[in-house]
Amino acid sequence: MAYNWGLIGTGVIAKEMAAALKAVNGEIYGVCSGSIEAAQKFAAEYGVSHVFDSADALLADPHVNIAYIATPHNLHYEMLCKTVNAGKHVFCEKAITVNEKQLEEVVALAQKKNVVVMEGMTLYHMPVYKKLREIVASGAIGKVKMVQVNFGSCKEYDVKNRFFSKELAGGALLDIGVYAVSFARYFLEKKPNVVLTTPQYFETGVDEQSGIIMKNDCGQMVVTALTMRAKQPKRGVVAGEKGFIEVSNYPRADKATVTYTADGHTEEIAIGETSKALQYEVADMQDAIANRTGDEALGWTRDVTSLLAIIRNQWGMVYPFE
Repeated sequence: MAYNWGLIGTGVIAKEMAAALKAVNGEIYGVCSGSIEAAQKFAAEYGVSHVFDSADALLADPHVNIAYIATPHNLHYEMLCKTVNAGKHVFCEKAITVNEKQLEEVVALAQKKNVVVMEGMTLYHMPVYKKLREIVASGAIGKVKMVQVNFGSCKEYDVKNRFFSKELAGGALLDIGVYAVSFARYFLEKKPNVVLTTPQYFETGVDEQSGIIMKNDCGQMVVTALTMRAKQPKRGVVAGEKGFIEVSNYPRADKATVTYTADGHTEEIAIGETSKALQYEVADMQDAIANRTGDEALGWTRDVTSLLAIIRNQWGMVYPFE
């Protein structure tokens, strides 16, 4: 079946998604933005068939099957609710919501409306990760004991940038930490039930950097370091009793190295292409609708959203609109 996607938002990531949709489906049905001029410009550039003057108008079109939400974090919940209430499937950029309560309301509503909700967390959809989970499940590296994961993105100093805006749910945790926590959850047997964390705040009140330690009741631990004002390698390590996996540039990874500690030999795993990250997302979303295969990914998203909420609660950091 062919699916008609409607894009809500026309920023940088929406442009990437438009290119992915063209590559996978050959066409894009509709788009809307904060202004009709922006939507028209976007439609002309990416060959979008229909331009709408609002999200409400886009969602009212019976030909739209899937809405893609690419708005700032603080608007995700409102758009998710509108989309699900309109009976549309929805693919939303990360972080899917700013807190657990919002997401659980959306999930409950989606179950009533019988629509699929999925988060644009690239690593859940990259082929190399699916292979790595097979390796872990096979016992090749033994029981996973520790996950270490870093993300450092040196954003330009600008107090007016959305990354540093508390009103727009900025800060390292929701912008880049969601990747790190998602990486960890992907390889854990269960969601962590112990969290220890401390942040360093930017002058606007958002989290500039943080250290996070998590542990579940399976004896597995996670150590995470995040910063938005210093570059770190995007590196994840999954350590087991018999070996470890290293993944560089993990948000859209297409390769990894497995080291077996008994004799030190290594295995290179290379599957997929980084440049096709969003194409894999599109394919998985459409498969989830056709075959109802998205429950596991949504389960990870729910766990991660809950963990991010626990972390922020420990910090005592609340966004103005919450």
